[in-house]
Amino acid sequence: MRASAMILAILAMTGPAGAEIVRLYAAGSLKAALTDVSKAYEKSTGSKVEGKYGPSGVLKNEISGGAKADVFASANMEHPQELHDQKKSGPVVRFARNKLCALVRPGLAITSRNLLERMLDKDVKVGTSTPKADPSGDYAFEVFRKAEASRPGAQKINSGGRS
Repeated sequence: MRASAMILAILAMTGPAGAEIVRLYAAGSLKAALTDVSKAYEKSTGSKVEGKYGPSGVLKNEISGGAKADVFASANMEHPQELHDQKKSGPVVRFARNKLCALVRPGLAITSRNLLERMLDKDVKVGTSTPKADPSGDYAFEVFRKAEASRPGAQKINSGGRS
């Protein structure tokens, strides 16, 4: 099942039939796709989708603290599972996967072979999302933890150890 069809199905199952507003909390990385899905859902049902997008960990904490969400689409399976374990959600369903990628300025000679070396260069600044608040930050820091095995000091370079 395509991810958009899965989200439409999940939206259709939320709340009582004919609910006027569906509250969607979702990872910022899903905003473009879920905005399109939300519009299709609104058109087909007449219900309104209110989307709130941001770091999955932050949204999970809001929901855990009492914020009302009908659907929580997280970029990290641990966040919805934690809500389920707290009995603050229904079953957790994986509907999509993502991969970490590196974006570089056009014209730079970066390849998959030299990417890590360039990322570890003391003259290169690497921007990441915030670990524990946003899964992409967790994924980025995991890259540096794994790099530590072949490049001692790699983890320190990314965690503020640069001068």
